[in-house]
Amino acid sequence: MAAYMHKFDDASPMSLGGVRGTYSTTDSYFYGGFWRLFFSEDNHRLSGALAKGKIKNDYSDFLGSGLPAQTTDSLKLFAMRYQKRVKGQWFLGPQIISTNYTISGDDWLSGEIIDKVGLTGFDSNGVGLVAQYDSRDNQNSPARGQVFEVHNIAYRQSFGGDASFDTYSAAYKFYHPHGQGHVLAAHLKGRWTHNAPTSGYSSVDLRGYVRGQYLAPHMTMTEVEERFSLYKKWGLVAFAGVAVLYGKDDGHDNSGKLYPAAGAGISYQLNDEKMVVRAEVAIGKEGNQGFYMKFGNPF
Repeated sequence: MAAYMHKFDDASPMSLGGVRGTYSTTDSYFYGGFWRLFFSEDNHRLSGALAKGKIKNDYSDFLGSGLPAQTTDSLKLFAMRYQKRVKGQWFLGPQIISTNYTISGDDWLSGEIIDKVGLTGFDSNGVGLVAQYDSRDNQNSPARGQVFEVHNIAYRQSFGGDASFDTYSAAYKFYHPHGQGHVLAAHLKGRWTHNAPTSGYSSVDLRGYVRGQYLAPHMTMTEVEERFSLYKKWGLVAFAGVAVLYGKDDGHDNSGKLYPAAGAGISYQLNDEKMVVRAEVAIGKEGNQGFYMKFGNPF
């Protein structure tokens, strides 16, 4: 991964644009670009991403079916969000998203399982609105303040997609400083769908789990992270959380299940604007685990 940082004016936070890519020994790959821009004295915010990838997965229990499956997922994605300060710490704006997602079985049995659960992939194009209250003291590594955000995406066939459905999301983040530069951060988030196909369902949104491995119409999660200041620009992070999937089950056997996760890692502050780079490991249940590197904090 690589990124470029730029400050448009003294009153705006540091903006960031970059690229990242991943390749694994399973012949899976993922690459794309991202940007997060603050300008006009932080009265305007623009963020987005472009991505493309092919991911090979080997499931021992595919979507709770009790059967193994080997799949190849292909993804193309474009997303953009614009926010304008409307009053005080409140921001409002539109967002758009376009995805082209396909999934195929790598053998006959896997193909039959995919057809059985209805997870065939689809093209989707959606628009929505986002409202946000943001009192954080720093956009990159906040030490105090809070964020409340609600947004929706209306996917419609009239926009060129394969299905018409709606998603609704809400999130709350809280930051509390303590000790010698330590910060306790908390995160509560939910995603709900209406008339969504299986491929548009909600998934476990926690580090340690593969996005899309467990699906249900709705998801709620909470996560707590302690960010310790160690030596100069070095830090230690430790986190734990739990997510729950619920809604109509459709035979996936995921609804009502809890998915805990915990992990730890290190962070390094790149500049005086508190931009950080992190490396961490996370462990979930049923053998799920992951290693992550990224610019910025997860929330």
